[in-house]
Amino acid sequence: MTGDVRRKIWARLQEGVLNYDEEIVVNASRDVLKYGLDIYECIMKGLLPGIEEVGELYERGEYFIAEMLMCSDALYAGLNVLRPHIKRETHVERRQIVIGVVAGDIHDIGKNIIKMMFDATGFEVHDLGCDVPLDKFVDEQLRTDAELVCLSAMMTTTMTGMSDIIKRIKEKSPGVKVMVGGAPVNRSLADQWGADSYADNAHSAIKYAIEMVSMLKCLDKKIQAN
Repeated sequence: MTGDVRRKIWARLQEGVLNYDEEIVVNASRDVLKYGLDIYECIMKGLLPGIEEVGELYERGEYFIAEMLMCSDALYAGLNVLRPHIKRETHVERRQIVIGVVAGDIHDIGKNIIKMMFDATGFEVHDLGCDVPLDKFVDEQLRTDAELVCLSAMMTTTMTGMSDIIKRIKEKSPGVKVMVGGAPVNRSLADQWGADSYADNAHSAIKYAIEMVSMLKCLDKKIQAN
């Protein structure tokens, strides 16, 4: 498999999502499996750039809700082909994660991709969906005893709710780690709100999640030793 062929498949995945053509995406996804390509790499360099460009077109007023939904359908058609073939990593214990999009926000494409990557990496994911009230994040963390809570927002009008959620979670469960992400969010805001981490893409989210869970695991061992 040459680099040119691999890049052509990435381009077809991106093009299919961008043009809401499920057939192109499904066929390209099948070629990913046929040629034994790295599934994570194809998602991150094919499907994800496609949906990111869709988001930019929507922001500029060139795409509307109807196009967004059709592009999402194309994206999920590809994920449905690839998801069963993602191999779980064995270096992560089955730790608990709560994830959701904050109240007032229904944009869940990025959250769904990261959820799938978490699941494939070996985490137990409790997905609250989108437009999630503050109390639901707190209650779900307490119910599952999750070590990590991930908050997503795609609008400046909804991201400010993250501050209250983080405060409430930390009050109830001081040891829990909170990660935030989404287009309008940045590291400065994450620090200001008291988040433990900020991820600007799925790769970063997985990296930081593993680091934070490993940190908690080491802390657990020290507590048990004492």
